[in-house]
Amino acid sequence: MFRVLHRYAGLIGALVLISIALTGAILAVFPALEADSRATTLDAGHLVSAVSANVPGAEQITVDDNGRMVAVRFGANGFEQIRVDGATGEALGPVETNATELWFEDLHRSLFMGDTGHWIVIGATAAMILLCVSGYVLAARRMGGWSQLFARDRSGGAGGWHLKIARIAGFGIILSSLTGLWMAAATMGWVPEPAPNPAYPTNVSTGTAADPATLTELTAIDGSTIRAITLPRTDVPGMAYMVETDAGAGYIDPVTGEMLSWDARDGWSKAMDVIHLLHTGQGMAWVGLVLGLASLMVPVLSGTGVLVWLAGRITGTRKFSPAPKAEVIVLVGSEGGTTWRFANAFGAAMQDAGKTVHVAAMSAFAPNRYTQARQIVAFAATYGEGDAPSGADGFMDRLNAAKPLTAPLSVLGFGDSSYPTYCAYGDLVRDTAAAKGWTIGPKGNVNRQSERDFTDWAVAFGQSIGVDLSAVATYLEDRPTTALTLQSARMYGEDAQAPTAILRFALPRVSLLDRLLGRGFAGLRAGDLLNILPEGSKSPRAYSLASGTRDGFLEICVRKQPGGLCSTQLCTLTVGETVTAYATRNASFHPVRDTAPLLLVGAGAGIGALAGFARENTAKRPLHLYFGIRSNQGGYPYDQEFADWQQDGHMTASTLAVSRGTPARYVQDALEADADRVAQLITSGARIMVCGGRDMAAGVRKALDHILESHGLAVDLLKSEGRYVEDVF
Repeated sequence: MFRVLHRYAGLIGALVLISIALTGAILAVFPALEADSRATTLDAGHLVSAVSANVPGAEQITVDDNGRMVAVRFGANGFEQIRVDGATGEALGPVETNATELWFEDLHRSLFMGDTGHWIVIGATAAMILLCVSGYVLAARRMGGWSQLFARDRSGGAGGWHLKIARIAGFGIILSSLTGLWMAAATMGWVPEPAPNPAYPTNVSTGTAADPATLTELTAIDGSTIRAITLPRTDVPGMAYMVETDAGAGYIDPVTGEMLSWDARDGWSKAMDVIHLLHTGQGMAWVGLVLGLASLMVPVLSGTGVLVWLAGRITGTRKFSPAPKAEVIVLVGSEGGTTWRFANAFGAAMQDAGKTVHVAAMSAFAPNRYTQARQIVAFAATYGEGDAPSGADGFMDRLNAAKPLTAPLSVLGFGDSSYPTYCAYGDLVRDTAAAKGWTIGPKGNVNRQSERDFTDWAVAFGQSIGVDLSAVATYLEDRPTTALTLQSARMYGEDAQAPTAILRFALPRVSLLDRLLGRGFAGLRAGDLLNILPEGSKSPRAYSLASGTRDGFLEICVRKQPGGLCSTQLCTLTVGETVTAYATRNASFHPVRDTAPLLLVGAGAGIGALAGFARENTAKRPLHLYFGIRSNQGGYPYDQEFADWQQDGHMTASTLAVSRGTPARYVQDALEADADRVAQLITSGARIMVCGGRDMAAGVRKALDHILESHGLAVDLLKSEGRYVEDVF
C-alpha cells in the first residue's frame, strides 16, 4: 500500500509539488533580505514621541514579523506608509511594495487561479505530507527498521540519492507542509486565529494629553516587543493609546499613563505565531532558509523518484507481493549486486508456480510482518573473510532478537570455493537460526555464481514443498555485458615468477539514462569491480578497478595464476583485442569521504584498487601506502605513478616490502618496522583499507593487533567502527 501510494501520489502531483516547493524556497529568501533588527533602544513611550515629531499626523505604528517598523498616516496624498528607524524614530522614506515577492506569493498560494488554485495547493500540500510519510515507511523497511533509518546506505544511482536526500530533507518538507496546511485552514476559517481583545475603556481622561515619553505604562514597554501602537486622535476626545505586544494588548490613558484594560496573549495565539514563523521564516530568517533549502530538494526528489520508476518500467522489473501478503519471503544479502539476479529468478519462478512472493534485502528482515509466510529463504553472499555483505547489515542482530516463526528458514550461500571461508556467512546464518529454534529448510551453496549449483538447489527446494522448479534457470536475466577494447598493457614481475599486468580498457559509451540511474559503467569508482567473462566459461572473474568513470578508462591489475583460465587470457591480450565484461559496485570498499588519513595496505595485484584511491585523492588527504612485491627488478606495478603522486600530493608516503629482497620482508614486516608511525596514524583516526591475497590479509591483521595492543585497540574494534575494511581474494 505504501509503495503504491508513494509512487502514484508523487507522479500525479509532481508538477504542482515542484511549483509549490520552488516558490516556497524563493519566498524563504525574502525575510532574510528584508529583516531589520528589533533590538531598538527606544521604549514605546519615547518611540511614539519621536515618531510623532518625525512623521507629523502619524496615527499608527506597526512592526511586522521581520522587524520592519512603519508609521501610518493620512496626508495630502491620502493613505501613506512611512518606514521608520526603530532606534531613533526617524523617517526613512515611503514603503515600497515588492512586486516580485507578491508575484511569487500568488503563485505559491493559488497558482494564479484564485479559489480553485487555492484548493489545488491545499490538496498538493496534503499529498506532499503523504509522500514524505510513506517514503519514511519505505525507507525504514529498506534499512531494516526505524532504528536503522539513518544508518549508512551504500546504494548509488538515482535510487541511492533519492534515499539519502529524502531521509534528511523529509522532516523539513513535512514541517513546511503541515504549517502551510494549518495556515490555509486558518485562512478558510476552519481554525480560529485568536488575538488579544481587551475591553474598550469608558473611563479615558479627557484632559490635555501628556508627552508619551513621560507615561509610565507606555515607557515600561520594551520596544523590541511592539507589534502595533494606535495613537489617540487629538480631535476626538476620550481616545486612548492601543498597544499590542508579544505579551498581549491593552489601552493606556494618554493623560495619566494608566493601563486601563489588558488582555494577555493566550497559548493558542502564541502557537499560531510559532506556526506562522515556521512556515514563513518571518521573524527568524534562518528558520525560513533551512526550510526553504528542504523545499528546494522537492524537485530533486521528484526527478530521482521518476528515474527510479522509469528504470523499473524499462527493465521490466517483476512486481512481487508486500511482505504481509506473501507466502514465500526471499531475503537477499549481496555485496556487489549479483546475488539479486538469482533471488529475482527464484522469486519469479515461485510466483509463476502460484505462490505469492516478497523479495527484499536481508537488512529489511522483519519477521513480525511475515504473517502469511510459509517459507523464508535467505540468499546470503559471503564478503571478505566470512563477513556479512552490505545488503545484510543488521540482519544477525534482528535474527537473534526475533522469536522463531513456524515457517522454515532455508539458506542458500553464495561464495567462492577457493576461499577457506567459502559461504561462511551463509553457514553462520543457518547455524544461528537453528540454535534459536528455527526449522531449517533445504541447504545449498552456489560456487562462483554457478547457474548449475543454483538450479540443483532450487529443484531440491521445490520438491520439498511440492513445486516444480526445474525451469528456474530460464528466469535468470541475461547479464548486461559489454565488449571492452584493450588500450594498453604493462607487464611486471616475470623474472620473479609472478607475472602481473596493468591492463587499461577503453571506457564504453555511457548513455544519459545510465548516467542518471548510476548503472552499468556510469559512476564507477576505484574499488568497484570489473567482472570478466573468460572464453569457454560462464563464471565471471571479478577484478578491482584502479580507476573510475571520470578517469575516462577502465584499469585493472591482474596477477597471472598458474592454470588460471581468466588471468591467462587477460595476460596474453594484445592492444585492440576485446573481452566480455560487466561492472558491479563495491560500495563497502570505497574510501569514506572525510579528511581522516588513509592507511592503504596491499600486495601483488591488490595494488590496483589502492592505486586507484591515490589517483582519485584530488583533495590530497594524508595517504600512506604499504605495498608488498616479490622483486623490484625491472620495476613493479605503478612505480612511476607512485613517484608522481607523492610529488603532487596525492600520496603522502609509500613503503615497499620485497619478499625476495635483502633482507626479505613482507608487507606485515614493514608495518611492524614502522610500528610507531602506524600506531600514531591509527590513534589519530586513520582509516585502514587492505587489498590482496587472504594470507597477506591475515598477516596484516596479526601485525596490526600486535602494534595496537598497547593502545587498547584491535582490528575487530576498528572494523566495528567502520575504520578497517578488506577486499581479499
